[in-house]
Amino acid sequence: MRKRGIGLNLFLCFFVFFILSFSAWGSNYPAPAKGCISAQCHAGIEPIRAFGSGMLKQIYKKAERLNDPNGCVICHGGNPIETNNKDIAHRGAPKEGILDVYVPFPGSMWINEKTCGQCHPKHIYAMHRSVMNTEAGKIQGALWGWGAPIGYNHVYGNYDISDPDGSVPIFGTETYGSYIQVLMKKFPNIFPSSLKRVPEADLSTIEKKPEQAIFTYIRSDCQRCHVGVRGRDKRGDFRGMGCAACHIPYSNEGLYEGSDTSVPKNKHGHILVHTIQSTRKAKVTVNGETYSGIPHETCASCHNRGKRGRFAKISIHVPQVRSLTVEPIKTIS
Repeated sequence: MRKRGIGLNLFLCFFVFFILSFSAWGSNYPAPAKGCISAQCHAGIEPIRAFGSGMLKQIYKKAERLNDPNGCVICHGGNPIETNNKDIAHRGAPKEGILDVYVPFPGSMWINEKTCGQCHPKHIYAMHRSVMNTEAGKIQGALWGWGAPIGYNHVYGNYDISDPDGSVPIFGTETYGSYIQVLMKKFPNIFPSSLKRVPEADLSTIEKKPEQAIFTYIRSDCQRCHVGVRGRDKRGDFRGMGCAACHIPYSNEGLYEGSDTSVPKNKHGHILVHTIQSTRKAKVTVNGETYSGIPHETCASCHNRGKRGRFAKISIHVPQVRSLTVEPIKTIS
């Protein structure tokens, strides 16, 4: 019996070793089961882009000199060697890299020049000056509606920002560029070269200038959907910041459905999976299902005010009543 027990134990040990080894050999990560994706850390995490894709190859190449063949530190920083202490692993960044701190949200507007901007500098420049970040049009419309003395001029944005590269668009065809030049000459008030941060209401003069109330209103309500901030921790509002607002998938419930063993699947506020969604070339796999592109749910995490914008984006239109019998107004004599 004892010999049989020893033999069974040896067989089980060999079997477990074989399974673990096969799992590591079958992985497409350059350094399977090591560093950030070791068993103690983010084992099973999805690659940020498909293995073999051009983007992931560039990340691996950049990471070679940072002692992290799996490339995690390119976007997140941290210590890729530490696998036993989470606090140490999530601290600082390799000295040879661009980052100098650990970054849990690489897509954030406040750090993406050093993360996404390593490869996409023009996109980052444009994004910081886009209406999804400044919301200059929405602010101007609200102020005009409340009688603020700026008229049709676009003066304010969510943040102080300027556009020093000139009037020629970074992206688009020559035809598009020429079209924009015509618009800028015709409507110079909506193409400012700089914006000021939305001011706060001056309570000492609010009675004389009640229109200032709009400053408080848009700060607390209208402006909560720009890409500089995360969504509320409420169903349907979960989303990332900056680049991640569109390119990292979140479910309506904000629950993680990937394979990273370190991420709880019952805690709201997490990404859907650790994979970028973008064009048709960028495939995202969730629970065995694969999709590409950016789903309308991502757009609707912001574009849902009044619940009509979201319907329009998914081609569900609210029917208009074209014939309606109106009762005559009865007056009291």
